[in-house]
Amino acid sequence: MIRVLLPTHLKKLAQVDGEVRLQPEGEVTQRSVLDALEAHYPMLRGTIRDQTTFQRRAFIRFFACEQDLSNESPDAPVPPEVRSGAEPFMVVGAMAGG
Repeated sequence: MIRVLLPTHLKKLAQVDGEVRLQPEGEVTQRSVLDALEAHYPMLRGTIRDQTTFQRRAFIRFFACEQDLSNESPDAPVPPEVRSGAEPFMVVGAMAGG
């Protein structure tokens, strides 16, 4: 099982408390995790990534094992600690300002 942590506004939209547990199909990559997340919580479609290009939305970042995975290939495997469930895959709302 993969553990996914969502920001508060996405947890409210998905009507979940705490972390989400998913079982992606095939190799565990950012793409397969997000595919599984959107399949189980269709109300999240379009909030994390564009549904035409499947590119990460601006101001959304992905972290795991204290690493920013946001600019990694969506098809690169996530860290082994995420695949084993020891560490969560985190979807984080980025902030901007000046």
